[in-house]
Amino acid sequence: MALKDLFSFLFQRSTGEERVAQYVIREHDRGRPLAEILEDRYVVNRLQSPQQRARLLDRPEIIQAVGGDMAEAAKASIAAPGGS
Repeated sequence: MALKDLFSFLFQRSTGEERVAQYVIREHDRGRPLAEILEDRYVVNRLQSPQQRARLLDRPEIIQAVGGDMAEAAKASIAAPGGS
C-alpha cells in the first residue's frame, strides 16, 4: 500500500459537505445573499458546527462562485460572537 493511500482519508471531503456546497452555489446563483443561505435549515442541519460552515467557505468552488471577499466576510461573521 502506498503512503499516499494510507493518509488519503485526511483529504477526502464528505459527500454531505459536497451537497451543501452545491446547494450554496445554486442558491447564490439565484440571487440570495450568502449570509442568508448559511442560515438555511438545510445547511445548519448538515454542517452543525460553525467550524464546519467556515470550512465550507474555504472550498475553491464556493470562493469562485461567491467571491473571495464575500466568503471571507461570511467566515468572519460565523466566527464572531453572536454568529451562528
